[in-house]
Amino acid sequence: MLTRLSSTTHEGLYRVDDAASGLRGFIALHSTRLGPAAGGLRMRVYDNDQAAIDDVLNLSRGMSYKNAAAGLPLGGGKAVILGDPRTEKTPEKLRAFGRAIDALQGQYWTAEDMGMAPSDMAELAKETRFVAGLDSGNHASGDPSPVTAQGVFNAMLIGSEKQFGNKDLTSRRVAVQGLGHVGWHLCRLLQAAGAHLIVADMDPVVVADAVQTFGADVAAPSDIHQTQVDIFAPCAIGGILNNHTIPQINARLIAGAANNQLASPADADALQDRGILYLPDYVANAGGIINVAAEILQIENRQKWVDEKLTALNATMARIVIRAAAEGISPAHMADRTVDDMLLKVAI
Repeated sequence: MLTRLSSTTHEGLYRVDDAASGLRGFIALHSTRLGPAAGGLRMRVYDNDQAAIDDVLNLSRGMSYKNAAAGLPLGGGKAVILGDPRTEKTPEKLRAFGRAIDALQGQYWTAEDMGMAPSDMAELAKETRFVAGLDSGNHASGDPSPVTAQGVFNAMLIGSEKQFGNKDLTSRRVAVQGLGHVGWHLCRLLQAAGAHLIVADMDPVVVADAVQTFGADVAAPSDIHQTQVDIFAPCAIGGILNNHTIPQINARLIAGAANNQLASPADADALQDRGILYLPDYVANAGGIINVAAEILQIENRQKWVDEKLTALNATMARIVIRAAAEGISPAHMADRTVDDMLLKVAI
């Protein structure tokens, strides 16, 4: 069921197979230097195994940086299941994946990510205790999406003050790409703040709901990055900021929930050269893992602890933005440097 694969960049890379359920997936452990690797499980369609491996490797590395930036005693890991979650997700596959996680004996803790929900985590929990994001039980943290959205919203306020001179989002035009759990909660926060929303999603039913609920305008998923807005919020898949899309972006601020938004480190420089303030995704979207970490670490006063961690995360983002501006570099590079310094201080 669990086959170790070779990796020169990660502490562990595993293929997960279960013939009885038809399960196929991967687990990547990037680093356990700060603690057990933690990061969500996503299910989506991939073109092939290599695409899934590339994704899980990139995502797990991002989790190492995200957890460090959030001040959590956790390393970075990630897991993926190949398949369409709408039609191919079954209890049998989830329980089989739970057994694979359990075989790692606590090296990796999972929670929900794209294509997953708290009910799916409950299915995994039938086979392993190394799962969080549950709706019930001791220290249950539930769906992390609202806390992720709050962190992204807070980052927008920090970026708006730097880029526009104030934190007032009233009448600001914000393009939200992706109306999954996080994107939807972010839209709620933005609407309450008085922003005007332009939305895009592959699901026309969800888009229609957003029009009715938020009074949003609609853009095509392939075009939303080039709409005339103040803020662009990528909340779908990664790699949206690349050498094709960056010249087309009209927003002055980018802050979103998607992981690995930059296709390459050079794309951070391209945004910087255009005067577009990019807020590093793994800092902006760390609210979710903070919420999950409270469950993993069995924090008694969860809400107080989460609020304090979010406040500290805001301060970290603000420092990154200020220091990057002082040096004339992208906040993405400053964030990497900040986290690298944190990791170097930890004994191996």
